[in-house]
Amino acid sequence: MSVSMTGSGEIATPVESSKSAMTWGPIFAGAAAAIGVTLILLLLGSGVGLTMVSPWSGQSSSLGTVGVTAAIWLVVVQWLSSALGGYITGRLRTRWAAVHTDEVFFRDTAHGFISWALATIFVAGFLASSLTSLAGAGAQAVGSAATAAGTAAASSTSSPVDLSTAYFTDALLRPEQARATAATNDAAATTEISRILLKGAAAGQIPDEDKAYLATVVAARTGLSEADARSRVDTVLKRIDDAKVAAQKAADEARKAASTTALLGSLSLLIGAFIASAAAAFGGSQRDEEEDLLVRPRL
Repeated sequence: MSVSMTGSGEIATPVESSKSAMTWGPIFAGAAAAIGVTLILLLLGSGVGLTMVSPWSGQSSSLGTVGVTAAIWLVVVQWLSSALGGYITGRLRTRWAAVHTDEVFFRDTAHGFISWALATIFVAGFLASSLTSLAGAGAQAVGSAATAAGTAAASSTSSPVDLSTAYFTDALLRPEQARATAATNDAAATTEISRILLKGAAAGQIPDEDKAYLATVVAARTGLSEADARSRVDTVLKRIDDAKVAAQKAADEARKAASTTALLGSLSLLIGAFIASAAAAFGGSQRDEEEDLLVRPRL
């Protein structure tokens, strides 16, 4: 605390208010208003978005259109709720008497920013909880399906099979007369072909000797010639490669979409914080313009 001396020899000390510069009531009120508006607008946007999606072919909007519309709506929701919450925060706070104008402006903007932060944290926690519940339900369904598939696979063989070594075991025990063996043992041929395809998918390619063996098994099972069987094997492997490329393309598009959404979301949040702060300052200035004067009798 600085102390100064006046010209008449008197000591002048600054006046320090005993009240805190933070008023939590308006902050919580503005945050509650922003949260309520956000939830209402999100439900409204969900209802409108569901009208754009249809299980019938040709009656649904494209994924790009739905994604862009959802992103724009989330930005609108963020800005509208931030503006309303900040304005309410500024209008509801008590007038600060004997405070410099610049300090009042700073306090108003700080109150609006804190109100926006509280509302954002609550909404983010609510959405994260909802997504976690959905992800848990999906993981449980996938786990149940995997368990059922494992049970079915185990029941189709006389003993459990280790897929990490089954391929090499098959390669060691391949009979010289593969055509006769494949024609007499359908289950063994089907299981071995599945393991070859799985190994090829993991390695990224299928060796030529495996392709030749597949053609031999296919010829024995279908009655095709070696050339036709080899052509069928090449066609199926080409379809597998196309499916893998399509999956990689879809994953890359999802990555780009997630990156764009994250950048747009962060920019929207920054603008929302600015809007809440500016709205609080505007609401506070309107509150201070309508001051009440107390008239006291002259002594």
